[in-house]
Amino acid sequence: MAKIDEIRSMFPALSRKVYGKDLVYLDNAATSQRVQTVIDEWNRISAESNANIHRAVHRLADEATQAYEHARDAVKEFLNAGCREEIVFTSGTTSAINLVAFCYGEAFVNEGDEVIVTEAEHHSNIVPWQLMCKRKGAVLKVLPVDDDGYLKVDMLDELISAKTRILACTHISNVLGIVNPVKQIIEKCHAEGVPVLVDGAQGIVHSKVDVQTLDCDFYVFSGHKMYAATGTGVLYGKKKWLDAMPPYMGGGEMVGTVTFAETTYAPLPMKFEAGTQNFASTATLKPAIEFINLLNDNELIKYNDKVRDYLLDYFQSDERIRLFGVPRGTSDEKIPLFSFTVSGVHHEDLALILDKMGVAVRSGQMCAEPVMNRFGVTGMLRVSVAPYNTMDEAEYFVKCLNKAIDMLM
Repeated sequence: MAKIDEIRSMFPALSRKVYGKDLVYLDNAATSQRVQTVIDEWNRISAESNANIHRAVHRLADEATQAYEHARDAVKEFLNAGCREEIVFTSGTTSAINLVAFCYGEAFVNEGDEVIVTEAEHHSNIVPWQLMCKRKGAVLKVLPVDDDGYLKVDMLDELISAKTRILACTHISNVLGIVNPVKQIIEKCHAEGVPVLVDGAQGIVHSKVDVQTLDCDFYVFSGHKMYAATGTGVLYGKKKWLDAMPPYMGGGEMVGTVTFAETTYAPLPMKFEAGTQNFASTATLKPAIEFINLLNDNELIKYNDKVRDYLLDYFQSDERIRLFGVPRGTSDEKIPLFSFTVSGVHHEDLALILDKMGVAVRSGQMCAEPVMNRFGVTGMLRVSVAPYNTMDEAEYFVKCLNKAIDMLM
């Protein structure tokens, strides 16, 4: 297909070989490959405009500042945020959640209050809330998932109480791949006066996110999973919450005035962007978003769905394989992410053999040990597909996996 060939030509890494084999990269849920325009932007700023942003008046500093702030404008439009002040740059999803857990907790959580997370969360959306609850004397409550990997949303009615101060949930689990009903969850929580943080690390790549339509209070994601540079992330927060929260870090740029008696803080979003920012990498969010907008092509979408459905049919039809996160309705309820185990075979052994065949997949707990405990396994193998992956690659993966299973059984 001409469109998929055009897309693949934009990614230098996809043309390399591994152990003499063509690379088949199926670990996109961990980190996507970088599109050439992202590489070019990072190189351009590093080579030509390497100066500290928001400070000096010289030409290089102005160029770097403009690239950084143009990225903020691009993210604002991409999310349909109400204003650019609601876009805070971070080093990734993890740092964004930690920022909210700490700052929101300081402002609004007291001893005996409650915080709700779900059983489907990445460690990054569990541990920061645990730390905050321990510090504040609050209680962490958990919304469970069912055997198919769906959140038991009806249980929110009994979990939410007058003491609930915030709920944090993933848009799409990095293990189960099920698209969670976040709008329904937000509506339920808002009816009880509870704000919601959505972990969009996977959601931002696989769905069109409109934060005003969702009406989420916070939405967080990383750049490196959406074709941008590593060390970049975004915290969207409703202005009313960001205004009410104290700063996370102190230092340069986040201040208004500083005396030994008192310090005032800079307006949003600078209040939460202390110190020298990762400006060259953050600027790559703009070309990454421009690339994502190119993917809104009907022919390409149909092709990508065909690859997803082929793999889903394979995993569900092979009796040796146990798939986690099984869509109950249409395949559209699941992104092209497949976590599975093979009876009698260790996931790490399979991953190592696949690697020698040129196929890159993820093995282990996927930073989601509670999910592993829920399904009674110590680890899984995960295949995650991006729009640049082809049907030929999917078929080659299946061939290699079958060969690896036969070798180990």
